[in-house]
Amino acid sequence: MDFKEYQKKARRTAIYPNLGQNYVYPILGLVGEAGETAEKIKKIIRDKEGKVGEEERVELIKELGDVLWYLTNLSVELGISLDEVATTNIKKLASRLERNKLHGSGDNR
Repeated sequence: MDFKEYQKKARRTAIYPNLGQNYVYPILGLVGEAGETAEKIKKIIRDKEGKVGEEERVELIKELGDVLWYLTNLSVELGISLDEVATTNIKKLASRLERNKLHGSGDNR
């Protein structure tokens, strides 16, 4: 499945207030799901010596899927395709790599 197809399929399952005019709901969901993903990783570090077993892997796939769903719906609300997000990000990172600026901080390095 490519991003365009995923974006279309994910949007069919989007049910929240003011759909099509509400970027707040998906951004709140995105940070919530990212937090849940971080919690799972924290517990893997604490309880499993940082080793991701099959059970943890399955649970992380579910959480990352939720992150992707909210990212997708946020992108749709903003009129941005995931293809554009991915392409722009890779171009930015390639430029930083070329200029030896992958390390450091700041959006425009």
